[in-house]
Amino acid sequence: MSLLKIYAENDIVSFIKKRAGETKFGEKVNFVDTLQDLNNHSAKYVLLGIPEDIGVRANYGNAGTSKAWEATLGSLLNIQYNHLTNAENVILLGEIDCDAQMKQAEEISSKDPHQVEKLGELVTQIDLKVSEVVKKIVEVGKFPIIIGGGHNNSFGNLKGTSKALQKPINCINFDAHTDFRALEHRHSGNGFSYAFEDSFLERYFIFGLHRNYTSEAVFNSIEKNSERVKFNLFEDISVKQKLSFSEAMKDAENFCCKNNFGIELDMDAIEFMGSSAISPSGFTLTEARQFVAHFSKNTNATYLHICEGSPSAGIFSNQVGKAIAYLISDIIS
Repeated sequence: MSLLKIYAENDIVSFIKKRAGETKFGEKVNFVDTLQDLNNHSAKYVLLGIPEDIGVRANYGNAGTSKAWEATLGSLLNIQYNHLTNAENVILLGEIDCDAQMKQAEEISSKDPHQVEKLGELVTQIDLKVSEVVKKIVEVGKFPIIIGGGHNNSFGNLKGTSKALQKPINCINFDAHTDFRALEHRHSGNGFSYAFEDSFLERYFIFGLHRNYTSEAVFNSIEKNSERVKFNLFEDISVKQKLSFSEAMKDAENFCCKNNFGIELDMDAIEFMGSSAISPSGFTLTEARQFVAHFSKNTNATYLHICEGSPSAGIFSNQVGKAIAYLISDIIS
């Protein structure tokens, strides 16, 4: 089973739009020949793509998240290289090899009564790949920045990081949804509940949860595990203004950041952002940037995952990659 497509400089040449008198970010990022070479490289951040949307489809959602990685490269590699963008501290590793699973997913008929279960089996295969690659990155002291796919990939991120650190980790999820649903077939809505069940996830905080899209069963599950799972509501932050954005971040910080934690960001939490579940109401991109910048500077932060972006969705189809590029630059700068 092929885990990873490792990039070389030639793989990104077609993305970079050179201009006289300028140097683009993509002209200065680093590459490695093997995963083992990460251990001998001084750069801290490792960029990794997951070009799949099987987990979203297994959750009865809309395809399209498989294109977020390519869209991100098109934007990120063309931002300016300067003393503030810090390209020297970035390794562009490559992408999880999802080709076989994506091909098999296309061959499953929508009329098949077991379609979602069969898609879930493919998600499980991708889980193994993601967890193994993330584990190898974290083991050598690097910070993976993982882009694309559905939120099903939170499971692989948490498993891989937990295995690398040899302990369960915490997680803060900037999301309109909990993705803490029933332990049925694997899909984009139960990555965190599976990680919780398998003891890879210790404490879990959902930042900006939308009340309209959270079932009573999920609220009951959170209440049952209230010592380890907490949330604040988007409505309390941005509508009723019961707490400020800064106070909301402090709540998450107090709950999760005293030990190692992952940062998950679902693009559907950003208002009108092209995503698998685009929403007319949500946080601004600037608030998402504040969130990422704030938590990534914490010394206990272990990874960032930006997911569910769908470039073909939304009002401005060309903005998903640019938005993700902003979020990445806020970490590495």
